Amino acid sequence: MTTSVVIADDHPIFRDGLHRTLDEADGFEVLAAGSSADEAISLVGIHQPDIAILDLSMPGGGINATRKIAAMANPPFIAILTVSENNSDVADALEAGAIGYIVKGVTASELTASLRSIAAGEGFVSPGLASRVLLQINREAEASKDSDVLDDLTHREEEILRRVAKGMSNREIADQLDLQEKTVKHYMTAILSKLHARNRVEAALIAHDAWGKTD
Repeated sequence: MTTSVVIADDHPIFRDGLHRTLDEADGFEVLAAGSSADEAISLVGIHQPDIAILDLSMPGGGINATRKIAAMANPPFIAILTVSENNSDVADALEAGAIGYIVKGVTASELTASLRSIAAGEGFVSPGLASRVLLQINREAEASKDSDVLDDLTHREEEILRRVAKGMSNREIADQLDLQEKTVKHYMTAILSKLHARNRVEAALIAHDAWGKTD
C-alpha cells in the first residue's frame, strides 16, 4: 500500500531532499510540494494526501496551516517536521490537530518509520520530546485534579483508550468492540475531557505512562 504525501517547507534544499528521500523509500508517493502555509492548505485540498508534512516556521506558520487542514472535511494525518524542540511548539501543534511531531536531523530510515506510524494513525512524537510533553501533561492534570485521572474512566472508556494506545483508529475500535464509529468518537470526547488531553496522541502518551505497553 502506497502512502501519498504533500510536503510544505520554505527551505528549497531541505524540501527537495525530503522529496527525494520519500520518492526513494518503499511505500511513499509525494504528490506535491509547497513553501508556505497557504500553498500547503491549497495542495492538500487539491491532492487529498494521506499525510501532510509541514514545517513549523514556513511563511504563514505551520500551526496555522495545521489548524486549517485539520478542519477540512476529510483531513490527512498531519506531521510537523521542524528544528524546534520547544515544549510549547509541540503542545501547540498537537492541539491544532497534528498527530506527528518530528525533529529535523533524523535519518532517512527514522523518518520513514515515523511516517509509517503516522500513516497508521498511531501518532509519533520524537523520543527526546515525548517524555517532556508527557511530564507537562501530567503536571497540568495534577494541577487541575488531585486524583488519578484514569480512575475516572468507565470500563468502556478504558477499553477504548487501551486500543487508542495500541494505535488503532476509531473505525478499527468500532469494529472490534461492535460499536458504531460515531459512538467511539463520543467516548473519545469524554476520554479527552477526563484526561485533560488535547488529542488522542496525548491520551495515548498518558495511557502508556500509566499502563506501560498494552497487551
